[in-house]
Amino acid sequence: MKHVKTWLPFGLSGAAAGIVNGLFGAGGGMVLLPLLIHWGKLEDKRAFASSIAIILPLCVVSLVVYGLEGQLPLAPALPYLAGGLLGGLLGGLLFRRVPPQLLHRVFGAVIVWGGLRLLL
Repeated sequence: MKHVKTWLPFGLSGAAAGIVNGLFGAGGGMVLLPLLIHWGKLEDKRAFASSIAIILPLCVVSLVVYGLEGQLPLAPALPYLAGGLLGGLLGGLLFRRVPPQLLHRVFGAVIVWGGLRLLL
C-alpha cells in the first residue's frame, strides 16, 4: 500500500497535466512544473526538463485524439511550426545558461500574460 501512496501524487499530477493538455491543446506543463518541484522534490532545472519530457507524449496523445475527431486543421498551424521548431531549438540551447530564478520569473510572467490576454 505504501507503493500506491508514493505514486498517487505523481499519477494525479500527470492526470491533471494530461487533462489540461487535452482540453486546451497545451498548458499541461504549467500544471506539471510546480507539482514536479513540490511533490517530486526535483531541483528547478530538472523539473523544467522533466516537464518537457512528460508533455511530449501527452501532446502526441492529444494530437491523435484531435485527429481522430477531425479537429486537426494542419494548414493554419504550419506557419507556426517552423518558428516553433526554431524557438524550441534556441530555448533548449539557452536553457543551460539561464539561472533557475530567471526561468521561474519568465515562466510566471508568461502565465500571467497569457491569463490576462484570455480574460481581457
